[in-house]
Amino acid sequence: MSNPTTPFSWQMPTATDLVTDLPADFEVFGQAVATSMADLLGGTTGQILAKNSNTDMDFVWTSPNPGDITEVTAGTGLSGGGTSGAVTLSINTAITADLTTAQTLTNKTLTAPVINLALNAQTGTTYTFVLADNGKLVTASNGSAQTYSIPTNATAAFPIGTQINLIQIGAGQVTVSAATPGTTTISSNAASSAAPKCRNQFAALTCIKVATDAWYVIGDIA
Repeated sequence: MSNPTTPFSWQMPTATDLVTDLPADFEVFGQAVATSMADLLGGTTGQILAKNSNTDMDFVWTSPNPGDITEVTAGTGLSGGGTSGAVTLSINTAITADLTTAQTLTNKTLTAPVINLALNAQTGTTYTFVLADNGKLVTASNGSAQTYSIPTNATAAFPIGTQINLIQIGAGQVTVSAATPGTTTISSNAASSAAPKCRNQFAALTCIKVATDAWYVIGDIA
C-alpha cells in the first residue's frame, strides 16, 4: 500500500501492489472514504449542510432559518418592497421630505421652526442682487454712499415672493434702486418711492418681489 496521495489522506493502491493485495487495499481505501464522508450521512428533508468547525470535512446538518417575514410593503412616503430576494425600501421624495433632496413644501404647518439667515457681506459701493440672495441678509459696509440694484426678471428670474433682507452696517447710506428703471418697478413709502434708502446706520429693509418686474421695499427707510 502506498502513502496517502489525496487531500483527504485516503491510501491509494499503486502499480506495484500485488493483485492479491488489491482486495485489502480497496477495503482500507473504502473505510477511509467512509470515515471522511461520515458527516454527509443523515439529515432530513429541507436541512442543509453547514461547516461545524474549521476542520476539513467537518459538517453538520442544520435547518435553515428563513425568518418569519414573508413580505415587505412600502407604505405611504416609501417606495420599493417585495416578497422575495433582496428587498429595498426608499424614501418616495414625491411625498416625503428628506434632508438632501431639493423640495418645495406646500400647505404644510411648521410648528416653532427655526430659520437661520445666511449672510452675504458686501463692502463695495455698488452691488446687484443675485438669485442666491433670496432669503439671505445682505450686509452693506462702506463709509461712502452705496447703491444696491434689483435686476430685471430677464436678468435674474427671482420667484414671486422672494425676500431679500438688507442692513446698512457702514456709515455710507444705502439706496435701493432698479437696475433698469422703467422695466423694474420699486414701490415704497420712502421720500422717493422708487429709490428708498436705509434711514441711517444699522437700519434694515426688505425687498419683496410681488410680480414679474415689481417689487415692494419695506422697513426702516427714508
